[in-house]
Amino acid sequence: MSRARRSNDWGFPRWRGYGSSREAAQVRLCDRHGCNEPGDCPAPKSPNSPDRWYFCQKHAAEYNAGWDYFAGLDKEAAAEREAQERAEAAGYQESAHYGWAGSGDGTRSRDELRALEALGLDPDADFDAVRKAWRTKAKEVHPDVRPGDADAAKAFQTYQLAYEVLRAAEERREWKG
Repeated sequence: MSRARRSNDWGFPRWRGYGSSREAAQVRLCDRHGCNEPGDCPAPKSPNSPDRWYFCQKHAAEYNAGWDYFAGLDKEAAAEREAQERAEAAGYQESAHYGWAGSGDGTRSRDELRALEALGLDPDADFDAVRKAWRTKAKEVHPDVRPGDADAAKAFQTYQLAYEVLRAAEERREWKG
């Protein structure tokens, strides 16, 4: 007859060894037909619905590529919803001055991206490149260089506005503590 062995399990789960449970781990599969990857990325089935699809990362990226948050809204309603979302999320902007995120990682606003596009720069351009591009383009179409040219005056105003938007954004990013 074998002798009874002493157990380390005195009813406290934290003293059990890792992986000692015998139950099978529950893994939810991707909801895309035919995919056997784990579905760990929730995605809404329809706007304002609590129901979710659960996709693998590949299919979640494919699903999100075609997603339009403002689908079904007219221009005024979309602008109103965007303003409401910005107002609710304004508290998160407080950490922007710590510089945890640099340019090119999605921290640029839509206005900043439009301004960079007007100056012909990439979305991850630093402020020195902005200043250089602005000076170069503004010199070409300055009203003193091209007097009486309405198109040049409009282009100069566009470049000037783009520079002001990017300069203000750069000042917000710099912490002056």
